[in-house]
Amino acid sequence: MSRKRLVVTIGGTALCALAIGYLMQNAAGSGAAAPALTQAATRLAQPQQAVIAPAPAEIADENPALELDAIAYTSAQPDIRPPRPLSVPALDRVDGRGMRARAAADCPVTATARPAPKASVVLVVEAPCDRNARVTIHHNGMMFTETTDSAGRLELSVPALSERAIFIAALAGGRGAVASTQVPDLAGVDRIALQWSDNSGFELHALEFGAGYDDPGHVWFGSGGPAAGSKGWLVRLGRGDMPASQQVDVYTFPSATSAASGTVKLSVEAEITALNCGREISAQSLELRGGSRLRTREISLSMPDCSAKGDFLVLNNLVEDLKIASR
Repeated sequence: MSRKRLVVTIGGTALCALAIGYLMQNAAGSGAAAPALTQAATRLAQPQQAVIAPAPAEIADENPALELDAIAYTSAQPDIRPPRPLSVPALDRVDGRGMRARAAADCPVTATARPAPKASVVLVVEAPCDRNARVTIHHNGMMFTETTDSAGRLELSVPALSERAIFIAALAGGRGAVASTQVPDLAGVDRIALQWSDNSGFELHALEFGAGYDDPGHVWFGSGGPAAGSKGWLVRLGRGDMPASQQVDVYTFPSATSAASGTVKLSVEAEITALNCGREISAQSLELRGGSRLRTREISLSMPDCSAKGDFLVLNNLVEDLKIASR
């Protein structure tokens, strides 16, 4: 993977704006830094250019409230009811004849969820009147945008972020459905997610047990599947070819069954493109480690100007590395 990088090392506890140790690195191992990149690195050296701010609550609830136009779940509910279409209340008062209510009854949206291997969930959304339609999936603070197929169906495997896994499928006009299932093997994995919107250009990378870029054990979306020699795995959810789309990279390491011990180095990269150069981009990390509660962190970053297009910012120490002990 021959590409130029601006390496940004974020130190300390990320409680304030930090800009430490900017340097240019050529992945091919030779060549001088381009003038544009040198200028970009100079601009990046201003403390206000990289802001890593903790979420208002560093440790979030396992099932934070998710609010949509006509969809809401709170942990105060005593149980989880079977999946059912969401109702559209008081529509008779909107048009006097209940036409919209009848349309909703004729075109229900349903969702089902079942546990799957690798602490994941198979989620199926059925919306026969919403063919090739946009649908946003919400799960425990994670969001990503997909589309139904020509039959109005969506089926995908989603890495779970809670043992009591609740999913909301939201379509246009406040329509949607809720599904839930139990994920009994979640405590056996460490899971790191990075999510963003639009064409921000973010990527999550994992270098397992001393691996370098493009070595066996380098896990990222560009691996094109399970990385050679890797113990963990990464999936990308969401489509990036739609306006205001949501995407997420999720890296998982099976810590409870690992025969190896050592460090998995985690980094966040952001490609400088014509769509994000010269503007501020943001993302959010969600982390499950050692069976602990879900932790979230907000990320805000000012990108270099468009003279640096095609290069990458590498944000080291933004996500804490995984420390793995053999079992």
